[in-house]
Amino acid sequence: MDLRIDQPFWLLLAIPIVIYISWFLKKKTLQKREHWVIFFLRFSAIFCLLFAVARPYITFPNQDEQVVFLVDRSASLKGTDSDAASWIEKSLQHRKNSQYTGIYSFAKGIQTDSGLTKDTVQVTKWQDMADTSETNISSALQLVTNMLETNKATRVILLSDGLETAGSIENQLNYFKHNGIQIDTVLLKNDQMTDAAITNFQTPNVAHAGEEQSLQIQVETTEATDGELLIALNDETIAKKKVALDAGKNTVTFKHIAKKQGLLKYEATLKVANDPFLENNKWMSVTNVKGQPRILLVHGDGKSTALSKLIVQKELVVKTISASELPSTQTSYLQYDAIIFDNVPGHEVGEAKMGMIEQSVKNFGIGFMMTGGDSSYGLGGYFKTPIEKLLPVEMEVKGKEQLPSLGLVIVMDRSGSMTGNKIELAKEAAARSVELLRKNDTFGFIAFDDRPWSIIDTAPLKNKKQVIADILSVNPDGGTEIFQSLQLAYQQLEPLKLQRKHIILLTDGQSSTSSSYEQLIEGGKQSNITLSTVAIGDDADRRLLEELARFGTGRFYDVRDEETVPSILSRETSMMTRTYIEDNPFYPMITSGAPWNALFTDGVPQMNAYIATTAKQTSKVIAKSKQKDPVIAEWNYGLGKSIAYTSDTSGKWAGDWARWDKWSRFWNTAVSEILPSYDEIPYTISQQSDGSYLVTDATKHAAFMDIAVVDDNGGKVEITEEAVAPGKTKVYIDHKPGLVYFSIKNEDDGMYKAGVTIPYSKEYQLQQPNSELLKQIADTTGGKVLKEPSEAFRKLPKSSFEQQNITTWLLLIAMILFFIDITLRRFGWQTIRGIFMRGNLTKAKKTEEIKRLDVEALVKNKKK
Repeated sequence: MDLRIDQPFWLLLAIPIVIYISWFLKKKTLQKREHWVIFFLRFSAIFCLLFAVARPYITFPNQDEQVVFLVDRSASLKGTDSDAASWIEKSLQHRKNSQYTGIYSFAKGIQTDSGLTKDTVQVTKWQDMADTSETNISSALQLVTNMLETNKATRVILLSDGLETAGSIENQLNYFKHNGIQIDTVLLKNDQMTDAAITNFQTPNVAHAGEEQSLQIQVETTEATDGELLIALNDETIAKKKVALDAGKNTVTFKHIAKKQGLLKYEATLKVANDPFLENNKWMSVTNVKGQPRILLVHGDGKSTALSKLIVQKELVVKTISASELPSTQTSYLQYDAIIFDNVPGHEVGEAKMGMIEQSVKNFGIGFMMTGGDSSYGLGGYFKTPIEKLLPVEMEVKGKEQLPSLGLVIVMDRSGSMTGNKIELAKEAAARSVELLRKNDTFGFIAFDDRPWSIIDTAPLKNKKQVIADILSVNPDGGTEIFQSLQLAYQQLEPLKLQRKHIILLTDGQSSTSSSYEQLIEGGKQSNITLSTVAIGDDADRRLLEELARFGTGRFYDVRDEETVPSILSRETSMMTRTYIEDNPFYPMITSGAPWNALFTDGVPQMNAYIATTAKQTSKVIAKSKQKDPVIAEWNYGLGKSIAYTSDTSGKWAGDWARWDKWSRFWNTAVSEILPSYDEIPYTISQQSDGSYLVTDATKHAAFMDIAVVDDNGGKVEITEEAVAPGKTKVYIDHKPGLVYFSIKNEDDGMYKAGVTIPYSKEYQLQQPNSELLKQIADTTGGKVLKEPSEAFRKLPKSSFEQQNITTWLLLIAMILFFIDITLRRFGWQTIRGIFMRGNLTKAKKTEEIKRLDVEALVKNKKK
């Protein structure tokens, strides 16, 4: 037992107190005994208070101890669970009654298998780990020790192979040492597992079209085996080879002549029978194949484009596809230098693909151009989409007040089958429709399950923000009943005096009814109500919805990709007005200089029509209409450039432009304007031992580099940059294994793009156990590398203890002393003594009287 003080600095207050007491004793002489008693009482009370503020406590020895097992169950130790359980069971046979025991397991995270207890511990079946792709020893030890009592002697027994792939235990060892936490280690080995892995895949950084490339794959195996290697180019298999692999390292080479151009993604895949890990059987690499500029020309499904005949094919490679053929990976867009949308409706593209195109323009300098037509711009449903972000014009027409009065009701399925992305995209679509409407337009929103719910009653819009918030608050639940909901929408619109009334029905389900849809819709036609329908997914009743749209003189949309829903509702809302199309013939006014002015030296042809848009503030308008709407506009977006041409390419809207002798030259000028104009600068990107990527300017001229990274799905990847030296920057990427794309721009507008493979976790690499790290952990913390299970419960060097805080007792003593002090000063020493003296005199008199009576009794007895 010993006395300890938690905050001893408070005891420094004793110095001025002692000085004061010394001064007091010199000034005043305490001659009477009662003065000395009062002085002693006050001094003792003050000392007790001062000592209490310092928070003293008494420690008592305790026999309890904590012994915790921490088991590594990461992927590198797959199949060793039974070995670890057997070792723990044998060690538990030597456990003492005074020892608490717990079992925890870890990989990337940590979980409790048996909480700390004095009861008998049984090693039951292990629980499945949530994520075994990493080994974080440091985090696991920190978390498990935080759950233990600090006043008990503690030992952690770490069962692991010592292969940490996240964190650094070396940085934490001094913490455990100084806190008296002893760590024993037990080496776990995975001798039974056989594995084969691709450890590297190298393709040329840069190649030329038609050049033979050498594709080199490094394969490592734990034992000799047979397998098959596959090579894919942009997700299309181009080569297969049966391989006999020796134990250890193997090199396999493929030869390939690249016919495609741009950034090409190669992927190597290894197939081996009974391979325990598929995670380490793939590796990707990117080669930049140079050649003629490549243009991706996109037209709407079921339509054609005249541009393929107008753009000069000798100097450019033009690939023409329909909107439904647009690729779904970022890699596929990066092989082109420019992308052109010729009258492509947004719902045939989808927001995910739009996002990839936007990233290609912004971060990789690819050019983009959109032409007009009845399915483009606002009429194509591009409002609030990634395509609108990259264009120099906005889809919403501003400053036009002479629009017809509008009424729109959206009837949306909110049944249980709409759970997840469906309902979220549907709500986002409805919100965009609200944003497109004017403040006094009429709007209603009905959500239905097995009955209709009028979320927003059909009425003039007053508060768009509140309406959007109400729409976004809808949650999925219940069944599907379409007729009553559609009937309610017609009932709300019919009495309204509006020039245009429209209903959009959106559902992913089926609903039977004995009522007549045709009768309902025909009645609505008399009130000028039109109906469009949207079928989402495979379970929707397409036949019914198509008939409803036909009866309602609207449009039917068969949606297979949920991402297209926002564009559909945006398109429907825009088409209600028909004011987007300006169809009065006019002569565009040319407002810009070279290279456009050279085309109009002999005059400007007449144009019949265009789609109205609004030029963005920093865009450059090349040609505009009489209403000052942009007909041709351009701007720089990120590293790329985009052009908006709001008339069509067929000649119906373009008028005399399509018969103009410089029509082909006009389009080739536009294409040359959006092609990247930079020269590629040699940068190198190399992975460092700490997992970061070092970006180096080989010219050593760049003092500043603008670095952006996106993944193969077009998503922006968050990075952290650290300038190492002029022309050298470290980039830290937090992203799952796979392919990412770097774009690097310097202060001279030079730009470089490259694909980089983020390899699979080190957890899946073929490595020997790190016994040295386990020994270091044990040595630093005073533990042992255990060989026998019986050593786990040996006596700990540090003793447990319990703390008893005595602050309360000191305060109680101080209060009692002060009470006595006050009593003495209030009543005086003589009074207190008199009280005690009177008590004593009374007692003496009683004793004297008893003695007298006894004597008298004795005398009487003698006389007798």
